[in-house]
Amino acid sequence: MLYMVVEHFKGGDALPVYRRFREQGRLAPAGLSYVSSWVDETLRRCFQLMETDDRNLLDQWIARWSDLVDFEVFPVMTSQEAAEKITPRL
Repeated sequence: MLYMVVEHFKGGDALPVYRRFREQGRLAPAGLSYVSSWVDETLRRCFQLMETDDRNLLDQWIARWSDLVDFEVFPVMTSQEAAEKITPRL
């Protein structure tokens, strides 16, 4: 399953997040895959697409960053998957 993770850098400060990432990496447990990410122009939020079949792995990853980041998590699907799901109702 895909998850859109919205990361709000605590205090609006991206430096501690990027510093930890540079020193320790993504800190994702095996079975949780990074797909892609985007950062807003103010460097206060990151929109990260992650994939896993086990939501607990996502929660483990979040726990490793929760001192620096507040998280919102949204289960999502691709546009193609949405189209296939809605087609029978059209």
